[in-house]
Amino acid sequence: MHALFAEIEAYHHFYLPVTGGHTLYVEEAGNPKGQPALFLHGGPGGGISANHRRLFDPAHYRIILFDQRGAGKSRPHASLENNTTWDLVTDIESIRTHLNIEQWLVFGGSWGSTLSLAYAQKHPLRVTHLILRGIFLCRPEEIEWFYQSGTRWIFPEFWAEFMQPVPPEKQGAMVQTYYELLTSPNEPLRLQAAKAWSKWEGATCKLIPDPQVMDHFEEAAHALAMARIECHYFVNHCWLEPNQLLRDAFKIAHIPTWIIHGRYDVVCPAQNAYELAQALPQAKLEMIADAGHAYDEPGILNALIEATEQSKLPL
Repeated sequence: MHALFAEIEAYHHFYLPVTGGHTLYVEEAGNPKGQPALFLHGGPGGGISANHRRLFDPAHYRIILFDQRGAGKSRPHASLENNTTWDLVTDIESIRTHLNIEQWLVFGGSWGSTLSLAYAQKHPLRVTHLILRGIFLCRPEEIEWFYQSGTRWIFPEFWAEFMQPVPPEKQGAMVQTYYELLTSPNEPLRLQAAKAWSKWEGATCKLIPDPQVMDHFEEAAHALAMARIECHYFVNHCWLEPNQLLRDAFKIAHIPTWIIHGRYDVVCPAQNAYELAQALPQAKLEMIADAGHAYDEPGILNALIEATEQSKLPL
């Protein structure tokens, strides 16, 4: 079984101004002359962590990570203005050209898989490999499953907490009501809603709920960015046309692709990965039998690192 590589520090980090008044936090780790690999975090709004650097062999890869608009150390924090899927796709290209990279491996999980697909379909000649985990295609039925009528049947006690900020008469439209709460001028109300929204994801993302993960998801700064940006994206269907990512999968059929998904993922159900694999018949689908949604569950982590190992190109 593969485990995370040893802890490493970023050898370079910087802030990159982009369009719409945003500034991105970007870092590089590993081998400065290595094979470029871009890590795209989840959420949207989740931000990067030091452990994300450890998914790649630092002797081989030039590892590029960044906090997407409004997330992590990027500024302004938790901002919804000029924050769309296509702004992020443009940001990725801005980072690539700034770093003078011709092509790179793109690795994304959860929302990161969505963004990876959107970017690769827009810029297919810039991507050497795709490593995708916990597939999210941002279709209405996926949002309905997690935030309204599906996962609640599996985690009723956490669902009860998720419902608490929402008046009973509005509980039939959870995402829209949360959007109203998360954009309210009432700061304490925004924070209460953000913590409840974020905790719901933290509570359900692993096969066995982890209190430490839930605590992290309830931290104020993380919760505000995650909840506000996720809800903003979801009420706007992530600025994607209906079924766009599957419809346009043919554009990336030439790219070696790994699709890694937990069988018991209740955040992004396994059907998503299956349908993506059907649209990309050359892709390698690995359904991890004993895992949920989180990247660091042992079976998923093993498959992800094996994919990065198999994606190595000669230096």
